[in-house]
Amino acid sequence: MTQSLAFDHPDTPDAEISATIARIRLSGVPDDRAMLRAAAELTRDLHTPNKAMYWTDCFLSAAVGYAGMATAMFAASPWVAVIGGIVAVLALYRAELFIHEITHLKHALLPGFRTAWNMFVGVPLLLPSFMYEGIHTIHHARTRYGTDQDPEYLPLARMKPWTLPLFLLVSVLMPIGLLIRFAVLAPLSLFSPKLRRLVVARYSGLQINPAFERRAPEGAFRRQWFWQELGASIFAITLIGVTVVGILPLRAFLAYIAIIACSAVINQVRTLVAHLWENEGEPLTVTAQYLDSVNVPGPGVLPYLWAPVGLRYHALHHLLPAVPYHALGEAHRRLAAAVGPDSAYHKANYPTLSGLVVKLAQGTLRQR
Repeated sequence: MTQSLAFDHPDTPDAEISATIARIRLSGVPDDRAMLRAAAELTRDLHTPNKAMYWTDCFLSAAVGYAGMATAMFAASPWVAVIGGIVAVLALYRAELFIHEITHLKHALLPGFRTAWNMFVGVPLLLPSFMYEGIHTIHHARTRYGTDQDPEYLPLARMKPWTLPLFLLVSVLMPIGLLIRFAVLAPLSLFSPKLRRLVVARYSGLQINPAFERRAPEGAFRRQWFWQELGASIFAITLIGVTVVGILPLRAFLAYIAIIACSAVINQVRTLVAHLWENEGEPLTVTAQYLDSVNVPGPGVLPYLWAPVGLRYHALHHLLPAVPYHALGEAHRRLAAAVGPDSAYHKANYPTLSGLVVKLAQGTLRQR
């Protein structure tokens, strides 16, 4: 690469990372063609999803999570309920994040998985896959990443300090927002085309860019959207109804809300460190997008908990979005060994979550 770049060295300790506020100058960074070529050539055999792993991992996680949720909702002992809640948050969070895989899957290679996921995970947790499908692929579009047309991007590192607490507060309120969206707004929108356009454009996507407006679905995706939204609306209305009439104890309802909120907070923190959030709206090369993204390859157990289903390799995922989650670790090992020490590949690998969070917070403090 010919231009000068400013990097926080990814292998330095957290204290050094958080103390250094140097930014990556993304605009004009050329593609590291050797890295891109190696990424394509070394992973040709890693694109096929392991069917047994997908089904077992996702739905075993869901089963464990629902068992924990039932414990949190109905256990007599507060301590047992808390333990059940922690298990539910971590296990259901893992099951929920298969929505990311669904967005990238060639569904012919894993028939029935999307339908089963929506029935047993998406609808009961008020996160049907249409809320992410058609949104996340825009984030990966070559000319839209990091621009005002990207639904999943804001230049957070260049925004005011209060934006980070607000970013987290939104996730705390997410289950209430989802209940209102599916139990109230969706049914009412059937009688108001204007409200329907608003619900589709502004309240039908897992997005962080408030300026982004979604287009109405078409074709086969429109039919999938209809059935998923119908299922989520029926579930939300039923959940509220059985709570209001006393069939479901208020404590159990609140435990359900708290578990979804805690999972959302973890995911929001993960989102905060998925990128460096340095771009200010200009189209970037693939390499620049990679450098604005983050891998936390470990070693360590914690990345498996806060960034499961392959999301600790988020930068690598931006290079190879079609590689299944279970193959990203092997792809990382191959690439890290194959490219030279000066390759851009090594500059997106960071040691831990904490240093990245502090670095982002310090970046916002500079905007006061």
